[in-house]
Amino acid sequence: MSDPYFQKLFAQRIGGAQYGKGTEIYKFEKIKRAKRKALSEHPERRLIDFGIGENDEMADETVRRVMADEINRPENRGYADNGIPAFREAVARLMQREFGVTLDPATEINHCIGSKTALAMLPAAFIDPGDVTLMTVPGYPVAGTHTRYCGGVVYRLPLLRENNFFPNLASIPGDVLDRAKLLVINYPNSPTGKTATREFYGRVIDFAKRHEIVVVQDAAHVMLSYGERPLSFLEMPGARDVGVEVHSLSKGWHMIGWRLGWVCGNERIVRAFADIKDNSDSGQFIAIQKAAIAALDNPEIPRRARAKYHRRLTKLVAALRRCGFECEVPGGTYFLYVPAPKGTADGRRFESAEACSQYLITEHSICTVPWDDAGAFLRFSVTYEAPDEAAEDELMAETQKRLERLQLVF
Repeated sequence: MSDPYFQKLFAQRIGGAQYGKGTEIYKFEKIKRAKRKALSEHPERRLIDFGIGENDEMADETVRRVMADEINRPENRGYADNGIPAFREAVARLMQREFGVTLDPATEINHCIGSKTALAMLPAAFIDPGDVTLMTVPGYPVAGTHTRYCGGVVYRLPLLRENNFFPNLASIPGDVLDRAKLLVINYPNSPTGKTATREFYGRVIDFAKRHEIVVVQDAAHVMLSYGERPLSFLEMPGARDVGVEVHSLSKGWHMIGWRLGWVCGNERIVRAFADIKDNSDSGQFIAIQKAAIAALDNPEIPRRARAKYHRRLTKLVAALRRCGFECEVPGGTYFLYVPAPKGTADGRRFESAEACSQYLITEHSICTVPWDDAGAFLRFSVTYEAPDEAAEDELMAETQKRLERLQLVF
């Protein structure tokens, strides 16, 4: 079959004339295929899924009740554009209550249809062809993808275990710094689970001022911070002079799929984001924004989410340690990022984390997500479905039993 006439018209940013002809398979598609294979070939064996990266429960009943009421109100039917004032005011209350950060809801906060869209739009405010976005890896690639769409370049900062999963800002070459406009960071970090410290944020702010770079801090997991209370980048002196923080209602409030978050911080950057957003979408459904106000004003929702996932992580760490894994409860997120096994006692060897992950799925129906960007690591997510703690304990026991049989080599 011959190519359609428009095959040669596809933009280079998505592959040009070769778009749709590549054979490379995206990592998560490989995982899906391996899961299907395991279920098909071993229907008798339960699939233990630690690969899911989204909350396993619905939004709180009080939030859903507000949504049910608001969806039938005619005043909510119109375009929301850059958001309703009441949502921005609720965000301001949340930021003050949880972080001690005072924001002007009219000028320093703007809603987004999920943090993904914010990370996609922000590069358009700064990146011209040839400009550089500094990004930590492994991590969420959206800001980098859109940097390249704008003709920019992504410079990857590996998050290494020996650096405590912080980027080595001093390692960036001078010619890269001369062209750098954005530094995108993400703490608590997905997938490593590392939480930021005040000292780290202080170094980031000094770095940004010295090299005149804008900071975008992705705080999607911030409410899932363990140990000390959640820390906002904007709590730090000078943070608002250099950047913004992007938040999401997905993780801490179980509002996966509701598609709502916000950008907050420097007034001029928030305004630039709002201008780009105004030319990209017409805002999230107003009823969803009003339901989110109920979520933001209820501090118990993120506290319960935090307690649940911390409990599950503690159980998972204990089970994995008994199987030889070197791990500890992370500072935040619902992810556990651990060095991948190098093989098994019967002589099998894994040349990468991906090879190990594929083996665990297809041969033993244990699903994890591999990362090979900065060493070979597996990511376990504790967002598996389990209705109560007894079911959690049973799942951990079954996981340990299967892994112990493998006699993993590290």
